[in-house]
Amino acid sequence: MGVPLRPAAIDEAAALLASDATRAERLARQALQAAPRDPRPALILSSALRRQKRFAEAQAILEPLARAYPDAALTQYELGLTRAALGNADAAAPLRRATQLNRDHADAWRALGDLLFQAGDSAEAAAAFAEHRRASVRDPALKPAAEAICAARLAEAEQALRHHLSSRPNDPAALQMLAEILLAQEVYADAETLLQRCLELAPGNSGARFSYANALFHQQKGSEAVPQLERLLAEDPADAASRNLMAGCLCLVGEFGRALRLYEDLLAAYDKQPSIWLNYGHALRTVGRAQAAADAYRRCIALDPDLFEAYLALANLKGEPFTAGEVAAMERAAMRPDRKSADRAALHFALAKALEDRRDYEASFGHYAEGAQLRRTSTPYDADELTALVSASSTVFTGDFFERRRGYGASAPDPIFVLGLPRAGSTLVEQILASHSQVEGTMELPDIGFAARRLGWSDPRADPAYPLAVARLTAAEATALGEGYLAATRIHRKLGRTSFVDKMPNNFQHLALIQLMLPQSRIIDVRRHPLATCFSAFKQHFAQGQAFSYDLADLGRYYRDYVALMDHIDTVLPGRVHRVIYEDLVDDTEGEVRRMLAHCGLEFEPACLAFYENDRAVRTVSSEQVRRPVFRDGLDQWRNFEPWLGPLKDALGPALATWRGR
Repeated sequence: MGVPLRPAAIDEAAALLASDATRAERLARQALQAAPRDPRPALILSSALRRQKRFAEAQAILEPLARAYPDAALTQYELGLTRAALGNADAAAPLRRATQLNRDHADAWRALGDLLFQAGDSAEAAAAFAEHRRASVRDPALKPAAEAICAARLAEAEQALRHHLSSRPNDPAALQMLAEILLAQEVYADAETLLQRCLELAPGNSGARFSYANALFHQQKGSEAVPQLERLLAEDPADAASRNLMAGCLCLVGEFGRALRLYEDLLAAYDKQPSIWLNYGHALRTVGRAQAAADAYRRCIALDPDLFEAYLALANLKGEPFTAGEVAAMERAAMRPDRKSADRAALHFALAKALEDRRDYEASFGHYAEGAQLRRTSTPYDADELTALVSASSTVFTGDFFERRRGYGASAPDPIFVLGLPRAGSTLVEQILASHSQVEGTMELPDIGFAARRLGWSDPRADPAYPLAVARLTAAEATALGEGYLAATRIHRKLGRTSFVDKMPNNFQHLALIQLMLPQSRIIDVRRHPLATCFSAFKQHFAQGQAFSYDLADLGRYYRDYVALMDHIDTVLPGRVHRVIYEDLVDDTEGEVRRMLAHCGLEFEPACLAFYENDRAVRTVSSEQVRRPVFRDGLDQWRNFEPWLGPLKDALGPALATWRGR
């Protein structure tokens, strides 16, 4: 005769599973001895064994239990987890069965998504994770919006959530759901604000914290995202999504060694996941391991031939020509009408580079133009905005304006701003400077842009409008902005050197702000022939930003406005900006380097001429070029495409002749 079963024994054993699996096992065995035909203690016992990593013992109980009770969702779930832990190939089947039996079993959806992701099935994994997010919503009032999000009916869900929040503005779950919609729509700043509030209300919400880190990452705020991810990884060190995002954030803050180790650890478990191979390739390229990067990109393509971003990444490896098979695969894919706009754009840019390498310039230009048009459609640009900014800046920021503000700003001379247009040679200039013993190269830092946005830049609703808000800064406010910039950029300064380079090209729009914030900083304007610069930018599929670069006429106007603004700065702040003409740097490297270093208050060092021996990480697409001596063969590549550059020449107007400046 068995031991009598206490009615509460099973519930007690179940409640202990998460906190004390050993005691749960003991209680479950007692309950099973008392009621050997009751499936509940058997299920609890198997879960307790699994949690103690005694997977074979758990499976021995679960397999017959699942056959006896095929419609028990919890049993199927436990069997799926146990099979997965044992590396069983059919682990997904019971997890799918669990979700069919109980569509609101959030943990089963999450486990299924993890398995599919590990198998390299990104689309099915994403669908499972979407179901997990839907099933995790417990509030009945939010269930309709959760269903709409899962079904990708985002406008419907957004409307419902905004209505809900109008009466319950501090509902963390609703705030998180609305933020997820904004993330899907790439409205990252608004998502960040919502998630920040959500975490104030519910600091233990790990899902919201991950999304918050993701929103920060997409705004280049890696230094803010890293602590959020460190907190998540302290709770769950094995979480693949957090580890992958952490690796990306570490790249943003220049910790490429840690990032590479994270990617390599991830690939040990997820070697069939093409997106990780892609990110790994990007990190390898940045640290100068071009061949390893190419191998990673080709591994990515082998796993997912439709991930055209990998072809684009290969195209950006300047010394890595496409094989005939890769070109043929891209040409076949280009004929398919069922591709998303972003995929088609990446494909066109990659094909254009392949055809340019084969000297088929007319066909190459056609693909560059197709890719640029697709990008322009998805990233609209209003050329009038920069023209208006230049006009307002020329009116507001006079010589007298700056004279009356002597003494404004932080006194530190540390930053060297290298600016201009993308593809003008700023990466080479940074590499030369970073080869000096007193200068550290960082990257294209977004922090001046962040300061400008706080003053209304790029916000048509701002009052006062930018740049008038800059003109209204007090001395204390300008100093606080400068000191805030120095504090925020400290994370990028790993070597403890006196000066550091911030080479965000677009910072030329904010020279008045820089002058007020950091009057002792050094500024270098890098220029290259406008047709060479603009067409090189037109050819480039930028990861984000630079929306002006996808139309030749917009490019010409942008360059023309840039020259006009820099001419104005030269007039009102004479000598403040040192200009480096890329062509002169090629013709007289030592002379130009000496003059540039003198402007920065630095003694000449021969290492600056051997910049190509510097093994520092370089994140831009010029990473391979700056690892070789100065060369001339790229100066006139634009001439191969001159027959199609008429709109660019027309838009440049007089700047085509006056581009060297005053």
